[in-house]
Amino acid sequence: MSHFFKKQLVVALLFLCSTSYSCQGVTKTTAEKSTDNRIKAGADHFEKYLPLLDNKKVGIVTNQTGILTNKVHLVDFLMEKKIKVQTIFAPEHGFRGTADAGEHVVDGKDAQTGISIISLYGDNKKPKKEQLAKIDIMIFDLQDVGARFYTYISSLHYVMEACAELNIPLIILDRPNPNGGIIDGPLLEKECTSFVGMHPIPLLHGMTIGEYAQMINGEKWLKNGMQCKLKVIECSNYKRNMNYSLLVKPSPNLPNDQSINLYASLCLFEGTNVSVGRGTENQFQIYGSPFLPETTFSFIPKANFGAKDPLYNGKKCYGEDLTDYPKLKQLELKWLIKAYDNTADKSKFFNAFFTKLAGTKKLQKQIEEDVSEAVIRESWKQDLLDFKKRRSPYLLY
Repeated sequence: MSHFFKKQLVVALLFLCSTSYSCQGVTKTTAEKSTDNRIKAGADHFEKYLPLLDNKKVGIVTNQTGILTNKVHLVDFLMEKKIKVQTIFAPEHGFRGTADAGEHVVDGKDAQTGISIISLYGDNKKPKKEQLAKIDIMIFDLQDVGARFYTYISSLHYVMEACAELNIPLIILDRPNPNGGIIDGPLLEKECTSFVGMHPIPLLHGMTIGEYAQMINGEKWLKNGMQCKLKVIECSNYKRNMNYSLLVKPSPNLPNDQSINLYASLCLFEGTNVSVGRGTENQFQIYGSPFLPETTFSFIPKANFGAKDPLYNGKKCYGEDLTDYPKLKQLELKWLIKAYDNTADKSKFFNAFFTKLAGTKKLQKQIEEDVSEAVIRESWKQDLLDFKKRRSPYLLY
């Protein structure tokens, strides 16, 4: 190579490097930008909540979803930081998230840390005064999925109420809603209130759990209009309509993004004689029953992790496979309506649980009276518009 070309090559290399101070620095800056732009949940912003816990006796409401980005559990992290964790309060499915839906979870101790665990499911949905006697401050860190009947938000209500009664501050470590900004479905009617629906919100509410807590407080939905001393540690780099994949399963029968997206639409089948795939590897991604017409798709539920005795255990069910269905942007009723229409003995299709899940008696009546999905949707329209205005002051993202 001639001296001239060598000189030109050196000049070009120096120019490329100097544009970002150093060649090595270009790569590093790009990597840093990528890291900085990742969504971070409230738990990752420990610099905001650790000072609030210093020299305090701490209670934590959490389960397997309460982890940092590096997958270290919040409880283990706090213990490492010498925070005085007194008690773990576990919601439905237990602290490690292994119990069946609706299964009684017993109190005990965490084998890894030795910390006492108190179940907030079954008869003890609300922490008792004596269970909070040694608590100075509470932390709430659970991954919600944006559906009214997902019971973690019902546990939130009772924890807030217990804290309000005893003047205990509550810190919410916020997490993104994997169903983003979807707001759809009928509003809960007061006479249909239960643990799977406690507040006048639509079936898909479109809020994070931190925003939801602020709405509970602001709307004075706690007993006697009480309000909880609440602080929300917000997510960063998060916008409501972003896609968000969970680091771990939020509960045993929601194994992946597809099941979480279909959950609100298919969970209504839990109030019917149709299986949603419990006892298979495709929970909340398929549906079927022995009472639907034979099709090319079938499955046989069997006892497995998260379903010790699934509906139609060992029986062949016919229905639909939705494992590859495009991502939903609304509540879908078409599968529910189709299954009802194709069931021969319609008197046995719905059960009493359906009204609790729907939050209204109207939906079952509309389906039984062959009201079209478009007309059913129209009947929610004004309520949804009113709800969006009502929730607006509580939004963080």
